[in-house]
Amino acid sequence: MKKILFITTRNPYSGRYSGDVIRAFKIINFLKKKNKVDIIFLSKKDEVKKIKKDKGSYFFIYPNLFLKILYCVFNLFRIKPMQFGFFFSKNMFNLIKKKANNYDLLFFHQIRSSQYLPKNFKGKVVLEMGDLYSENYFQTFKNLSYINFFKYIYLIESLLVKKIERKLFSYFNKIILFSKSEIKKVSKKFRKKIHYIGESTELINKKYLYSKKNYKILFIGNLGYVPNILACKDFIKNILPKIKNDIPEIQFHIIGNINRIDKFLFSFYKNVKILGPQKKLEKHVKGSICGMANLKIATGVQGKILTYMSYGLPVICSKRTSKNFNNDVLSYSNDNDLINKIYNLKNNKKFSEKFSKKSLACIRKLSWSKISLGYLKVI
Repeated sequence: MKKILFITTRNPYSGRYSGDVIRAFKIINFLKKKNKVDIIFLSKKDEVKKIKKDKGSYFFIYPNLFLKILYCVFNLFRIKPMQFGFFFSKNMFNLIKKKANNYDLLFFHQIRSSQYLPKNFKGKVVLEMGDLYSENYFQTFKNLSYINFFKYIYLIESLLVKKIERKLFSYFNKIILFSKSEIKKVSKKFRKKIHYIGESTELINKKYLYSKKNYKILFIGNLGYVPNILACKDFIKNILPKIKNDIPEIQFHIIGNINRIDKFLFSFYKNVKILGPQKKLEKHVKGSICGMANLKIATGVQGKILTYMSYGLPVICSKRTSKNFNNDVLSYSNDNDLINKIYNLKNNKKFSEKFSKKSLACIRKLSWSKISLGYLKVI
């Protein structure tokens, strides 16, 4: 049994429908089975009620907006990622520094938590980096308009994160990545440190049934994440109007956290339904044609694809999101190709059921009970 301190910058008990929060919660529960695990994390005020109260949980409320901006600017002058400033808490930093040497191992969840690594810690340090975010931010830079101020913020951040990624591969004993294709991008001298532990799902529950009356296209994801919101906007503006000409009853259903402004703007489109976070997806899968993962900005493995697959839904992906799924998903080369694939899934039972079976066969290999064993090797 090891004494482990798990460090994350988002509340793993919040119940938020976000891939990193869900995964952190699962890792913590898995590690607790055979180890003594304490947790330190940041939380929003409105999420405090959901926090599991025990002796090993320490949390701090996010700093106010003024402090966040101040920390971001300060980091920019120090040539460090701005997001580090956004997720920095001086009190959390001091507590980790004080308690670190009481543990055999420090487990850092996501790259932004790595800033809390104490300089003089003598035990083992593990970082679940997940994806190479420098590439993700650079893709975001390329996909935003030149008149969008944040385009240039993403360019700067991609360079700063690239710099810190190189350092982290030196600092940490072991680093976890979700995608084998991402590992190939890392310098060979660090490959021995890298562990592949893929994305996964806990439940496999076939709910998809083909019917010519199916009328929904499902999109699941946190709309606070720029690639997701851009993908939804692109589908609503460029794809949905063309499909409506042939399938008037078609609807685009979006499930996930969304801010009030985007929810208001999307409400003007009659064939778009904003459902917000949903705990039970079965009723939303019923009547669906497919799950959509049309992201133009993507690294690693998209959790939404695994969710679709776990219900037996056929999945349509952009080229970027299909890389880790071989022929188990439908990928498209342009807008017309995407539309044709939707038509085929809508009208062709044999074609649709073929990709439903592919989804289920693929996801059975990625169950959490199998994937989680990778953490035993790391710990």
